[in-house]
Amino acid sequence: MIETIVLAILVSKLKKNKISTIFKSWTIYPLILMCLLYLILEIMIFKGIYFEIQFTTIFKTLLFLSVFILVIKYKLYASSAIGSLFLLAGSFLNFLAMSANNGKMPVFITLSKLTGYANNSCFSKINDIHIMGNSAAHLKILTDIFDVGYCVMSIGDILIRAFIFIIVYKAIEKANLDKVTSLDTNINLTF
Repeated sequence: MIETIVLAILVSKLKKNKISTIFKSWTIYPLILMCLLYLILEIMIFKGIYFEIQFTTIFKTLLFLSVFILVIKYKLYASSAIGSLFLLAGSFLNFLAMSANNGKMPVFITLSKLTGYANNSCFSKINDIHIMGNSAAHLKILTDIFDVGYCVMSIGDILIRAFIFIIVYKAIEKANLDKVTSLDTNINLTF
């Protein structure tokens, strides 16, 4: 998830938004905290410690709640609605993939084998919805096939991350607009 936020920050920077404005409010910090916890989770998986996998649903819920803090603070209701369409589409595609594969999500690891993030034996240690992908997998295009070395994502996962990208990007944009509006108000009051 951290790469989604970094990408939103980079795009914001390219669009000439001042990034520091978002960090002047406490509302970005719960999201950053959740991303850091997610990063710790990923490091633990790299180390072969899998007990925390059982808590990923809680982490994901807290992550999305931290995103909604930004929605409320910056009144990003329209952006949230658009992002929610991505979220729903991604969730639906993941549901389709899992339904076609007996309630499991096949994972096709490639780069993760090289980085040490995942291997064939890790799926027997983890008792969750993920299974090692093979030729018997149905709707392979919707399964976890995008391996970036520290996680393997599906098209649905990417669409879900688009929701977070939209909110973070729009929050940075709105923080910049609020700062400009505040400056304009202060200038008008002094004259």
